[in-house]
Amino acid sequence: MPLKGKLYLIPCPIADDTTQQVIPSSVKEELRHIRFFLVEDVRSARRFLGSLKIYDSIEDLNFQLLNKDTTAADVSSAMHSIPEGFDIGVISEAGCPGVADPGALAVAYAHQHSIQVVPMVGPSSLIMALMASGLNGQQFAFHGYLPIDQKETGKKVRELERESKAKRQTQIFIETPHRNNSLLKSLLQNLDPSTYLSISVDITGKDEFVKTATVNQWSKETPVLPKFPAVFLFLA
Repeated sequence: MPLKGKLYLIPCPIADDTTQQVIPSSVKEELRHIRFFLVEDVRSARRFLGSLKIYDSIEDLNFQLLNKDTTAADVSSAMHSIPEGFDIGVISEAGCPGVADPGALAVAYAHQHSIQVVPMVGPSSLIMALMASGLNGQQFAFHGYLPIDQKETGKKVRELERESKAKRQTQIFIETPHRNNSLLKSLLQNLDPSTYLSISVDITGKDEFVKTATVNQWSKETPVLPKFPAVFLFLA
């Protein structure tokens, strides 16, 4: 028998110490009744929920892992360990669950078992970077991470640039913070000088940096990017 509770997709901050600014009061109010959570990291989820100051005790909450190693079978087991009729919250490490995030497994399970899915309002670095880029917001694609090998990175970048030019499509991808500058170097080496490149770093944070320029312009004045989460976009 399907669980009767709802599955809430709970946004969390992208940058440190921004909970009060980026999490709407409507989300905080809805969260008050939820006691069961599927989370990417228990420690950070507990810290986030504690920062909302809406629970008498975080110790009364139940957390189960939903991370990159979780399987569909694990999700099924976790969902059935929760008493029937109780709502469940999904929390990722940053931003909105289910987007470049293992939370999508829980959402897929919910749809397969007639559980209502409730997406909640909150920050999404991908959408915010696209909004701020000035690039094509009518036609775009998110590609996750590019290959780590430099040769493969260059090959993929050129392939995506050809697709971008053919479709007038904004290409969006992310990188681990310690590789931001390595990726920027690869992009400048492999993209056409006239291609527009946009970079958004530490979105919503105190060191937020957003800039769009041609590859030629970036090459003339190349910054050293900080080791913060970044979103890269380009349009040929």
